[in-house]
Amino acid sequence: MDKVEILILRNLLYNEEYLRKVIPFIKKDYFEDLNQKIIFEEISNFVEQYNEPATKEILCIEVEKRNDINDTSFTEVTKIISYLEDETSELDWLVDTTEKWCRDRAIYLALMESIQLADGKDETKGRDAIPTILSDALAVSFDNHIGHDYLQDYEERYESYHRKEDKIPFDLEYFDKITKGGLPNKTLNIALAGTGVGKSLFMCHVASSALLQNKNVLYITLEMAEEKIAERIDANLLNVAIQDITDLPKTMFESKVTDLSKKTQGTLIIKEYPTASAHSGHFKALIQELALKKSFRPDIIFIDYLNICASNRYRGNATVNSYSYIKAIAEELRGLAVEANVPIVSATQTTRSGYGSSDVDLTDTSESFGLPATADLMFALISTEELEGLGQIMVKQLKNRYNDPTMNKRFVVGIDRAKMRLYDCEQKAQEDLVDSGQEEEYTHEEKPKKSFDGFKF
Repeated sequence: MDKVEILILRNLLYNEEYLRKVIPFIKKDYFEDLNQKIIFEEISNFVEQYNEPATKEILCIEVEKRNDINDTSFTEVTKIISYLEDETSELDWLVDTTEKWCRDRAIYLALMESIQLADGKDETKGRDAIPTILSDALAVSFDNHIGHDYLQDYEERYESYHRKEDKIPFDLEYFDKITKGGLPNKTLNIALAGTGVGKSLFMCHVASSALLQNKNVLYITLEMAEEKIAERIDANLLNVAIQDITDLPKTMFESKVTDLSKKTQGTLIIKEYPTASAHSGHFKALIQELALKKSFRPDIIFIDYLNICASNRYRGNATVNSYSYIKAIAEELRGLAVEANVPIVSATQTTRSGYGSSDVDLTDTSESFGLPATADLMFALISTEELEGLGQIMVKQLKNRYNDPTMNKRFVVGIDRAKMRLYDCEQKAQEDLVDSGQEEEYTHEEKPKKSFDGFKF
């Protein structure tokens, strides 16, 4: 008889504190022995129905009522029950041992299921489900945090207010202003822009900036090849116009990359997936694989871009409207940000080209008006002929959980498309923006139209 399994079953009967801590995380399938599985099932059913620990007598009675076991099985089950005596074990050790057992069993079962899928023996799931199955098993853990007691935990709360939050700063003044110093962990940040306006340029610039801050950067591309993203980052970091990179002699190129490597302790990984083929489960599996093979753990993740990801929730030929589908992708990516404890930066397409539009609003979010509900920060990148002539791009805040979105609602940053860079503009450019009427003033009688006006819910 397996000692760990018996240890678990015994303490589920006699140690109520242990029972409350672990019963939500144990699955009956974790028990390999059928008789042990039956005992756990009856313990779990009794706790669920009566909210009290079962006893040996109760278990014997409940097992006897079952019509799915014969007399021989009944004898074996009751024999095991008779072995379950009250023996004290150290609680923390017991919980840790149970957690490890659950994880080991989950991984084993996931491997077995993956083999079945790989052999085509399961018609309900495809092989693309394997990374998610394995990553879910690897992520098995006990979460016994029961929440924040508002009145009792005030000291912890006060300390959190004065604790410096771990953020990844921008190298752009106004982006730092609107985020109060940069992007916090566990957040989803989305740039909204039309085709050709600069979604990828923005992400490549911020990725380059993070690398120079000694951060580990993971850049996931679903639109362009890895080499094309790397080329854009080369233009930014090596200070070479993108059209001139191919003209650089190999020795000069090598020298510039070597000099760059001396300026940072961070690592940049660029991973390409085919459009609409990868979802958060694939990204989670990638993070785990990078940790195992390269000892690489990202400090920030870029996903280029959200609309062409797949959904882990809606797979295969599932019929679902675009609103639900894109919203699901956003929720899954934010869940990944929380699980990986990093900020995620992504982008979405406007409903129209956007390149020549002088203004963009939440109503211009392509395919899903549900995106802003999920994002922590969402802003539009706006380009016009006038702005292009000035070498500028306008940024308009659409949603901001970090700061007051009415402060610096619109601002401009410089853009160098040849070198794939953004830079701070002189203060006069910001003042000119306000003076030009971009920031509207309203009387008491005249209220601004809300972004949600005209939408039915």
